[in-house]
Amino acid sequence: MFKPNLLKSYCIAIALSALPFLIQAQAPAKLKPNWQNLDLPADSTFGISTEKAYTELLKGKKSIPVLVAVIDGGVDINHEDLKSVIWTNPHEKAGNNKDDDKNGYIDDIHGWDFIGGPKGDIHFENLEATRIVRQLKPKYENVTASTVSAADKAEYEVYTRAKADYDEQLTSAQKSLQLYTGIKGALDSIVAAMPKDAAPLAFFESYTPTSTMQTRVKTVVVRNLKIDPDFEKFRKAAIDAGYTHFYEVVNYHLNLSFAPRDIVGDNISDPTQHFYGNADVDGPDADHGTHVSGIIGAIRDNNIGVKGVADNVRIMSVRTVPNGDERDKDVANAIRYAAANGARVINMSFGKGYSPDKKEVDDAVKFAISKDVLIVHAAGNDNKNLDAADVFNYPNRTYADHSGSASNWIEVGASGPKDDESLKASFSNYGKTSVDVFAPGVLINSTIPDSKYAEFSGTSMASPVVAGLAALIRSYYPKLSAAQVKEAILRSVVPVNHDIAIRDGQNMKKVPFSDLCVTGGVVNTYNALKIAATM
Repeated sequence: MFKPNLLKSYCIAIALSALPFLIQAQAPAKLKPNWQNLDLPADSTFGISTEKAYTELLKGKKSIPVLVAVIDGGVDINHEDLKSVIWTNPHEKAGNNKDDDKNGYIDDIHGWDFIGGPKGDIHFENLEATRIVRQLKPKYENVTASTVSAADKAEYEVYTRAKADYDEQLTSAQKSLQLYTGIKGALDSIVAAMPKDAAPLAFFESYTPTSTMQTRVKTVVVRNLKIDPDFEKFRKAAIDAGYTHFYEVVNYHLNLSFAPRDIVGDNISDPTQHFYGNADVDGPDADHGTHVSGIIGAIRDNNIGVKGVADNVRIMSVRTVPNGDERDKDVANAIRYAAANGARVINMSFGKGYSPDKKEVDDAVKFAISKDVLIVHAAGNDNKNLDAADVFNYPNRTYADHSGSASNWIEVGASGPKDDESLKASFSNYGKTSVDVFAPGVLINSTIPDSKYAEFSGTSMASPVVAGLAALIRSYYPKLSAAQVKEAILRSVVPVNHDIAIRDGQNMKKVPFSDLCVTGGVVNTYNALKIAATM
């Protein structure tokens, strides 16, 4: 799963007396509200000109509601800025414990949860590499490249890559958890001595450390509080979030003994099984999916919260992505469910490095294409070139059987607000042939559970910008096919004609933006709607 930046954009890792640590280097730049929908010439912000389109092109025009499936970790269907656009299955009666529409899913009123079951809902999961190591280690731990059979060679290569990834990630995460445990302990011991009514900056400046770690912590905290005096904000974002993240990685994502699938109650060894799960479309952690949904279709005219790209959508929540890696079986079923139940656009803001049952996902994608669905997928947050032979990112549009690739698929990288060498988000994956377009994905303000709002960064945020644009086109030009909608989006990008700075290992280099994606540009609502009107 592509998680939003847990440590926020203003925190960076540095060496402090040979100890990696987090500091606030500078106050984050304050972006214009709704920046992703603003216009570059008019607002000096590289948004996608959505507001301009509504003002100049769509005023007085009629539209139809378009169903967008959000395959994610769950959606808060009662959020103040979303509840009126949540899809309600017209053929299902709530609470009667019957499959009224005969689609195989009981009481699927607002979507479906493929990672839940009679026993509850999965929250945390392993990474796919962990699952592969657990499954294949007994078979291959004493096998070498020279002794593996020809029949097992492909599987053995997957295992060795997964094992190397697993070992590297576990070692790194354990060290980071140990570090954060020490930092958190030192900070907590200082805070325990702070009077309730004390001003944090004054207290930390006057505090006499009792250990080397406390001295380092004091230095960093004072430096941060001089920039932003909100101590709780700093502690939550820079310390608590880091500790929590690495705790989850060590104890859930990379824990070979942790296997929560029994909660679902399906036959996990059968990737063709379709009917399992429950109707809980929120789940235990709906932050990510709710944020994605708001970018697509948060109510635009209620004078609260944020503005989605599309003004006449219905959001279907298909809960598939845990805190950890999603399973191919669930992704395939989620795509099938969305397409079979009327979705016209599917947003998929998730990804991983392995796909043991890719054929099942490919078959589901083909089914969706047969239903004229447009699939929009986030390119990932590893700052890697997806064209490279040694970079793996799933799901993707290339079919495993080498029969071709999915036509109705848009792969999206993340861009920032400035039309300069920093336009590509520093974290965003890219690829001249693998990524189609870029869209805003830096500090996007959107909906999160309990009718709250937050800024997240990631290609997870860029993908729903494009999904929202696709839904907007299908809403005002419903006769256009998914292929035509994709064509309109790709043909209408704002081209970027200057070089972009990219970190390559420890070095920075500059490359043309045309080397980063197929179209060489950032999507644009105004231009896309003008093209759609002529198709």
